Amino acid sequence: MLTLTCPYCGVKAEETELQPGGEAHLKRIGPKGSDQEFEDYLFARKNPKGVHFERWRHAYGCGKWFLAARDTATLQVFGTYKAQHPNPPDEIVAAVKAARPDWNPDWKQAE
Repeated sequence: MLTLTCPYCGVKAEETELQPGGEAHLKRIGPKGSDQEFEDYLFARKNPKGVHFERWRHAYGCGKWFLAARDTATLQVFGTYKAQHPNPPDEIVAAVKAARPDWNPDWKQAE
C-alpha cells in the first residue's frame, strides 16, 4: 500500500486517507491560450512507468493539498512537499537522482 507523509501536519497516511489529484507542476492555461493548449492542459497527462510528480490531498486529515515524487512501478516514495513549490525542491531531486542516476527531470514549470 502507498504511504505518504503530509508535509503540513506530518502524519504518515495510507492511500485510503488520501485523495489523488493527478499530475503536478502543470503549466496553467489562461484566457489567451489557444484551444489546443487548453485541450492539452485538460486531457493530455503523462502516465510514466517510473518517476512521477503528483498532487495529493490529505482528505481524512488536515485536508490540505501537497505534492509527492514517487516511482509508479515500485511505489517507492522519494518525498513529499508543500503544494506552493513551482518545481520539486532540491532535496527531492537529489533523492530521485540518488535512486535513479539516469533520471532526467522533465517536469513542466508552473507559471
